[in-house]
Amino acid sequence: MIVGRHGLALMLGTVVGLALQLQQPGLWSANRYVAMLVFGGLLACAGVYGLRRAGDAAPTGVLLARLMVVAFLLAGMLAGAGSSGWRAAHFASRSLALELQGVDIEVTGRIASLPQRTAQGERFLLVVASARYRGQPVDVPQRLQLGWYGGGDGAASWARGAGSPGLRTGEEWRLTVRLRSPHGNANPHGFDLERWLWTQRIGATGYVRNGPRDPVPEKIATAGGYPLQAARQQVRDAIQARVVDPRAAGVLAALLVGDQSAVERGDWALFRTTGVAHLMVISGLHVTLFAWMAMALVAGIWPRLGGRWPVLLLSVPTPVASAWGGLLLATGYALFSGWGLPAQRAVVMLGVVMVLRLGARRWPWPLVWGCAMVAVLLFDPMAWLQPGFWLSFFAVGVLFASGRRLPGVPAQGEDEVPSVARGRVYRLLLSFWGMARTQAVVTVALAPLSLLMFGQFSVASLAANLVAIPLVTQLVMPLVLLGTVFAPFWEAAAWLVQALSVWLEWLAQWPWAAVHRPAAPLWLALAGVFGGLLLVLRLPWAVRSAGLLLLWPVLLWSPPRPSMGAFELVAVDVGQGGAVLIRTANHSLLYDTGPRYSPDSNAGDRIVVPLLRAQGERLDSVVVSHIDSDHSGGDGPVKAAHPEARWLSSYDPDPDRRCMAGQHWEWDGVRFDVLHPHPHHFDETGKGRLSTNDMSCVLLVSAGGQSAWLGGDITDRQEVRLALDRPDLRATVMVAPHHGSRSSSSPVLLNTLRPQWVIVQAGYRNRFNHPAPVVLDRYRQRGIPWVTSASCGAATWRSWQPDTMQCHRQAVKRFWHHPGETEQESRPD
Repeated sequence: MIVGRHGLALMLGTVVGLALQLQQPGLWSANRYVAMLVFGGLLACAGVYGLRRAGDAAPTGVLLARLMVVAFLLAGMLAGAGSSGWRAAHFASRSLALELQGVDIEVTGRIASLPQRTAQGERFLLVVASARYRGQPVDVPQRLQLGWYGGGDGAASWARGAGSPGLRTGEEWRLTVRLRSPHGNANPHGFDLERWLWTQRIGATGYVRNGPRDPVPEKIATAGGYPLQAARQQVRDAIQARVVDPRAAGVLAALLVGDQSAVERGDWALFRTTGVAHLMVISGLHVTLFAWMAMALVAGIWPRLGGRWPVLLLSVPTPVASAWGGLLLATGYALFSGWGLPAQRAVVMLGVVMVLRLGARRWPWPLVWGCAMVAVLLFDPMAWLQPGFWLSFFAVGVLFASGRRLPGVPAQGEDEVPSVARGRVYRLLLSFWGMARTQAVVTVALAPLSLLMFGQFSVASLAANLVAIPLVTQLVMPLVLLGTVFAPFWEAAAWLVQALSVWLEWLAQWPWAAVHRPAAPLWLALAGVFGGLLLVLRLPWAVRSAGLLLLWPVLLWSPPRPSMGAFELVAVDVGQGGAVLIRTANHSLLYDTGPRYSPDSNAGDRIVVPLLRAQGERLDSVVVSHIDSDHSGGDGPVKAAHPEARWLSSYDPDPDRRCMAGQHWEWDGVRFDVLHPHPHHFDETGKGRLSTNDMSCVLLVSAGGQSAWLGGDITDRQEVRLALDRPDLRATVMVAPHHGSRSSSSPVLLNTLRPQWVIVQAGYRNRFNHPAPVVLDRYRQRGIPWVTSASCGAATWRSWQPDTMQCHRQAVKRFWHHPGETEQESRPD
């Protein structure tokens, strides 16, 4: 018992140390982490020695044993933090040098992933063998994420799509590329691209230079390396060639080879709404199911082999052979599916469970569960930050803790059914009832955790998974696997996927198919998670009812809003584009909807709408400054999510939805004034007489002596006219017009507005070189502090705290985050 307590202390310390290290805003030196590892090992050895002394010294043994619990806890913390930190420091040491960013570099390497084809070209992972800059060897990160897009009509243009060269996994290429450090948008409750790239060990991103004046990309060798990845691509292409329906083909490719990019964006939205997304990717469920089938296969074959060679059964009993054979085959399946992080976690968990279960002792489930968790975290420390890790471990823990038994196995004391026919019906009904109860337990228990991580949970998931789980795991998956031997099986699997899609689309039409709630504070969300756990545990209902009391505040949570007569401005980090949220006590306005990144991707869908949902916002009005796609690219998703909002723009043919100088309204003591364009700037048909930039709607928001000026992309010509028309106009904060281009932020405008803050919404290392150095010099000469979205992330300014600008990137900074262009920042003392 003493040894068990100390083992648990060591495991707990390892997890705590690892979790604390992941909160570091910056990394220490690798030697410091090595010292922590060494000291943790010495402390653990001292703990073992102390336990032996405790057994010999009976009077003081109990006290010494308790002290050793603390020693093992500290040893685990040091070992966990040292191990995670050393690996992070080692990876960070291979980061891209600043002088190599944005310049032409010649790299030679092999394609190590399934190329993802898009409308513009292909994206792929390149493992670098060598790199040269201006003829000299240079060091670049080993793994690069590259895009190959259209590049002209010369020899570098590959006519299999828009610039797509038809890449094959394993090919070796010599390419001229431009690289940059991993950098993504930083917004509250948004996707952390930099963390994802870090977990994938991708050290830089970039694109292939294939224009008419660039060196021609050279294929050095065909698909000779990475044979497993090449086989995956062949299978994916075979599925797409065999299955007529591209939607079903994408799902089959995702299930067999792990190509999630093959699934259409609309299908992902459907799967998330109905709560079956976990079934459509290679997850722990699929790997575990494959392991179970492999174990059954080995258990059936091994005795027959033993009949021919008895030494096999004598050397390796059937249970041992089936366990290890299933694990090895499941590992092979995980490798073939792309060896993604969920598959890796599943293999590690299966290995730990196999080792413990094959031992002589019968281990309690909490110890097996804890050992598997520690093993996964030691294998991949970043798993601690991934929702899939928590959802899978929490679901397994809940099923164990709630005492769920296997479907179809009668509970102790249940009557047997004497009739064979009746017994079959009874077992079938009992199996269905058991599956329904298990799914209900998981749905209720995971709902608060889903709210914490995603801001939504699927009410329809119970009904959806009752059909989807047996259909996908027991029919679709076997057919997909058999299709690698006999391709017509893929068509049968596709038909089942199409039938399932009909069922899911019907469920998704329910008014409450998915519930979205604002993101609650961590302490309140964790209380809700504990409440969901109480509801499903086998406890008296008087105790379970306390779970509802803990859940209810999470469901009713609403983020605090500004008081009357005050407003909050959030300049959303959308890259090279604009999107600004204005919040008052009871109303919300969105100024611009962000850029369109590609024909199937825009900031409205990826950033703006998820941010509004996480903050519980219902837009009352949307003002789109002008028609350029970097400001209006997210219109569609925003309109779909907020159909009741009033829209104003400078390009709408309807006069009632056109922004016009002189328009004004007041919300909660906050005044909104449209300053531009004027009526004479539109012709008889409603089209603008000025350029699209100069037709931008200019909005002034003011309250309590503080104001914010938003000017879209107007140029210095219109800025001067506005300043001369309103020489008394002032602004506390100004969103830099035209992203800080050299043709904006004119001296006349700055001298008139005299802003205390400037927010520049411009993408990191954008091709326009925004903000322009000459504009930054104007800010600097006038002592105006500024922030850019590239280094600040989402910038929040509040009228009741006019001297403070809150940067989301700095507020949540972790060691994997790129600092951005901090050398250009100017902040007040």
